[in-house]
Amino acid sequence: MTQFGRGLRSAVFYLGFILLVVFISAVTCALFFLPFRLRQRIATFGNHMTMLWLRFTCNIRIEVHGADNVPLGPCVILSNHQSTWETFYLQWFFQPATVILKRELLWIPLFGWGLALMQPIAIKRSKPARAIRFVLKRGTQRLQAGNKIVIFPEGTRVSTHQLGEFKTSGAALAKAAAVPIIPVAHNAGHHWPLVGFSKRPGIIKMYIGRPIDSSNKDARQLTEEARNWIEQAL
Repeated sequence: MTQFGRGLRSAVFYLGFILLVVFISAVTCALFFLPFRLRQRIATFGNHMTMLWLRFTCNIRIEVHGADNVPLGPCVILSNHQSTWETFYLQWFFQPATVILKRELLWIPLFGWGLALMQPIAIKRSKPARAIRFVLKRGTQRLQAGNKIVIFPEGTRVSTHQLGEFKTSGAALAKAAAVPIIPVAHNAGHHWPLVGFSKRPGIIKMYIGRPIDSSNKDARQLTEEARNWIEQAL
């Protein structure tokens, strides 16, 4: 496919993507009174539809390996971060899920309001020490309620050709709440790039590792174990 063809398909994708996000955000806000899990199923149906639209317009398919490794109960998911794709797909795939995100996203009209109804853990990056305490407190509450916590320990999106340093807050949360860590690796950045407009057709592959017991190691050791697994999977 030519560069022009990819650009045209990407433009069509973004048009439908924006309309879908606006529509689902409005529906989610209108249904604020529903129980959280039902509300999230409705909201993340939009995430699922986004993936179908991505396949239809850009010929990008998704393969998941290791789905049997996901426990039924609460856990902390540590994933690499290289695309917008994972922020949508992981919340749908691992629901009921809570995502840690920057607080400024909640200020976006309609989209941010709908996002706030998904019970995220919104942090202020300019105050990291306070943010870590907030993640531990709210994260433990969400895990006790039966949610899974999705964390991108690199803190920001990183190029597909490298894996950034991992922060230890996710492992510390898993240890404090006595839940397992699930490492996740994917190559979404190859097809939905961090930089640039065009999408590249192909297969986004997501690998889910076996649960890592958080009880017998400290947060730094757990973080390193998860990072090593993700690096090898990539």
